[in-house]
Amino acid sequence: MNILSIEHLTRVYGTGDTAVRALDDVSFTVEAGEFVAIIGSSGSGKSTLLHLIGGVDRPTSGTVRLAGEDVFARSDEQLAIFRRREVGLVYQFYNLIPVLDVVENMTLPVLMDGRAVNGQRLQMLLRALGLTGRERYLPNQLSGGQQQRVAIGRALMNAPAVVLADEPTGNLDSRNSAEIMQLLRSSNRDLNQTLIVITHDEDIALMADRVIAIEDGRLVRDERRR
Repeated sequence: MNILSIEHLTRVYGTGDTAVRALDDVSFTVEAGEFVAIIGSSGSGKSTLLHLIGGVDRPTSGTVRLAGEDVFARSDEQLAIFRRREVGLVYQFYNLIPVLDVVENMTLPVLMDGRAVNGQRLQMLLRALGLTGRERYLPNQLSGGQQQRVAIGRALMNAPAVVLADEPTGNLDSRNSAEIMQLLRSSNRDLNQTLIVITHDEDIALMADRVIAIEDGRLVRDERRR
């Protein structure tokens, strides 16, 4: 079953002679529970694609449908709620709030909605992410790998339909990178979590069920590996 449908997606920045076509008529679908790696050189448009899927930016034309719903039929206020509830965003830079502890950073999207935290899910994520015993640590008391684990926990806290990760291991050493990707892969397999990862890392691409290559804003390869 398709969870995500991208139809003729185009994003142009600027106008006239200075216009830049960052994404050019890209179409594909993603099945529920699939792990997709999006690869391409710097400036190819892959991060633009991820931002459009996640509702961070709006397309010039084309549509993004998640679970059959048109993402960009929403208002800006509705898109902010969409980003908190329906997608989990993980970036290379952890974007943790420095004055909030591990639990507060992880549960922030839930609390921003004025909803009760699912304590069982929180404890499950703390255990899975190896953060048990560090619940009250502030970000500056954690290693880079631990901070990225908190960022992943925040992305998973709302049990989103899709997790979107933009170079999630870019700031980490090889050991921490492998551990972070294993955590994301475990979430993908054990929870049937749809996972889309932007990466330059060939080893990460080899872990994926499918590899999509973007070049000069266009989809140039779509290879299912398993």
